[in-house]
Formats: sequence, structure tokens, C-alpha cells
Amino acid sequence: MEVIRRASHAGSWYTDNPRKLEEELDGWLSAAGLPKSSDVRGVIAPHAGYSYSGRAAAYAFGNIDPTNISRVFLLGPSHHYYTPKCALSTATVYKTPIGDLPIDQEVIEELKATGKFELMDLRVDEAEHSMEMHLPYLAKVFKGHQVKVVPILVGALNAESEAKYGKLLEKYIDDPKNFFSVSSDFCHWGTRYISSTSYLVDYFPFSIISSSKMTKNCSTKIKIQFLRYEQSSQCKTMRESSVSYASAAAKVDGE
Repeated sequence: MEVIRRASHAGSWYTDNPRKLEEELDGWLSAAGLPKSSDVRGVIAPHAGYSYSGRAAAYAFGNIDPTNISRVFLLGPSHHYYTPKCALSTATVYKTPIGDLPIDQEVIEELKATGKFELMDLRVDEAEHSMEMHLPYLAKVFKGHQVKVVPILVGALNAESEAKYGKLLEKYIDDPKNFFSVSSDFCHWGTRYISSTSYLVDYFPFSIISSSKMTKNCSTKIKIQFLRYEQSSQCKTMRESSVSYASAAAKVDGE
């Protein structure tokens, strides 16, 4: 049975007008001017509203050569739902205004069979923005290519859990048909964030830490290169607030 995750943040965090969204993404990707490379096996990109971080995100997604990629692992931190584990989507399709992305049920079942993952219901899935903000870019970059996604919600992991999930996922890195899209804002600044869950999640970006654990022991050597850093605003006092956005590409290290 088809279970659809709506594009629940379209119309607020980014436009729900397909033509306008295509134009915005085209403009940002063109302005970034990055060459596509088959050596890029993953990206780190922000997950704020596109008016804040859409341009910065293009410096990650603009690197992707979609030609030989058939599966995208999508990792995003949980902002509203507390879990000390990672959680798998129960949806079968992720919708975007510019195209739908099917979920790889075979890999979901493989991961589920390990007994290490929770399942997030559709309500939790649709409330979370961290993975959704990557979806329009993925739909854009992989348009015309057969690709499936494996969404993984990353909870508040301790060091032991980070190593455990890294070990479970590292085997997928060695397959060049797999790609990793890691969602994280760089940091939050200002007193308004100190007591908030989102401050804690993004300042200690568990999705980035977990992805680095994945690359530690796999045979494919990966080097992460940061390509863009932006801020939502410049702060001079703690009474002001700002969010920082960074984009990076994880490339095969040929050295």
C-alpha cells in the first residue's frame, strides 16, 4: 500500500509553486557554478527555509553527478521528536512540488531487520523539516534519473550509538551507486536558542558526527571539503540571534 509523505513545509519554508521553485533552484545552482563530479559521494547541506539557506545549499547539491547513483541515504536530525536512536520512515513516497521520490523499501527492510532502528510514524515524519528541505534539491538534481531515497531520522545519539550506527551504514558507502545527503545547520547563536531543542540538536550536529563514523572503517576513503559558509544575520551582542549555514562535499580521496 502506498503511504505518501506530503511536502508539509511547502508554501511556508519554501514555495509550493513548481515553476517558481524550479526557477529558484536553477538560479542558485547556476550561481554556484560548480562542476559535477562522480567522486562526490555525499553532501552536507543546511535545512533552514530557502530564503535563508537555499543559496548556500546549492554549493552542496551542485556537485552531484546523478549519472550512476540509484539510491540516496538522507540523514537529518530530529527537532520535535526525542529519541536516543535513529528512526526509519514508514512512508513509501516523499512528495515535492517538482517531483516525487520513492523510498527504497528493500533497504528499509534490511535496516529494520537489524533491530537497531525505531520507526517514525507519518505525523513525526511530516512535522520534521530537516530532511524535507533537501528533497526539492534532490528531486531537481536527479530529475530524469531512477533514484530511491532511504530517509533516516537521527536522534540524540551518544558516542556508543554513533559508532553502532556508523558500523551499520558504512557498508553502503563502498557501493558507488549509493549517495549520502546529510542535513545540518552549522550552529545557532543568541540567547533565544539556548533553551531550545533545535539549538542543542544543530549545535551538536549528530547527523554529521554519525556520517563521519560511517567513513571511519570503510574501504572507500572519503575527504570532506567545506565549500560555502553563510549567516542569516550578523550578530554583535547575545541579545541578537543568527543561524550559520555550511555546505560541504564528501569526495573519494585519491591521495
